[in-house]
Amino acid sequence: MRVPDRSRAGATGRTLACVDQEERIALFLDYENLAIGARDYLGGMTFDLRPIADALAERGRVVVRRAYADWSYFDEDRRMLTRSHVELIDIPQRMGASRKNAADIKMAVDALELAFERDYISTFVFGTGDSDFTPLVQKLRELNKRVIGFGVEKTTSALLPPACDEFLYYDRLEGVEVPPAPTRRGRPARAPQAEPQLPAQESQLQAAADGSGRDADALAALVAQTVAGLQGSSSGAVTASTLKRTLLRKDPTFNEADYGFRAFGELLRHLAAQNVVELTEGPARGDLEVTLPEQGDREEAFKLLRSVILDLAGRDGSVPLSGLKNQLRKVRPDFSEKKLGYRSFLQFCKAAATTRAVDLRWSADADDYLLTAKTES
Repeated sequence: MRVPDRSRAGATGRTLACVDQEERIALFLDYENLAIGARDYLGGMTFDLRPIADALAERGRVVVRRAYADWSYFDEDRRMLTRSHVELIDIPQRMGASRKNAADIKMAVDALELAFERDYISTFVFGTGDSDFTPLVQKLRELNKRVIGFGVEKTTSALLPPACDEFLYYDRLEGVEVPPAPTRRGRPARAPQAEPQLPAQESQLQAAADGSGRDADALAALVAQTVAGLQGSSSGAVTASTLKRTLLRKDPTFNEADYGFRAFGELLRHLAAQNVVELTEGPARGDLEVTLPEQGDREEAFKLLRSVILDLAGRDGSVPLSGLKNQLRKVRPDFSEKKLGYRSFLQFCKAAATTRAVDLRWSADADDYLLTAKTES
């Protein structure tokens, strides 16, 4: 009698359990929107599915792949998609007829049909920048489905990304190399002046911020503000995974790669080095707990506020709130209340008042808040 290999059976059971926990993804491509957007706005390049396939592989198993277009216009693209196991849905267009809505309607109907017939599909991904898909996205989210969108940045409607749980700009994905714009012939460009060297730790973030138009200070403020909000609304630990999900709910286009970081943990470690957040081992392995720095930094900021008020105080000893933040920055240029977890400068001043570092009151005559530095006992 053959004895069953229980170790192998146990390993198989664990593997199946892991597979069951993975996100099941259905991918729908509004191919004409993507192909024309890449051609017209990304230097004439051909749309490539591989970068988006790699990005989705990090998020779960893609079990459905469909692309919608009149394929007589995209003969070469058909071969690329077929090799990637994409089902091609042909939407022939009559000569002279409007080509606008036929593929869109078919794609929307198929997505809703799949949502009702395939309960195991948890995530729907739409490759398009068309705002016409916004009602579909909202309906799928009502059905408790996660929705990810992606499209060429310059052809994506401003209405679509906020409707999604996450939105990826195709031209920012790893592996998408946009050809440089052709330069005009003329006088040779003046040699650029040498710029001061940034510290090694800051150069990476600064380069990413310059390239993407995103502000490094705004990133630090966003993270600190979000951590403070989560700490105030939840009694549990704020983990890195919870923080990332919350940031995506605030801004579905958020991506740490836009700031030059390969992973969210790398971004958090950078912010920890800048004393924006503190990191400790979380409840789950690999999922760090994120907190704001201890009160010492806030106490120093409250002392700074008090000293500036003492220097600026008039006869009655008070200073109006308006313009006070700029005075603090003259003394300490890197001051930011958001890095301390406060949503506004007024909230920071109210917190200082609760520690009795200053007195804060509303003045109807001045039509402003007035702050007074309390005398130390």
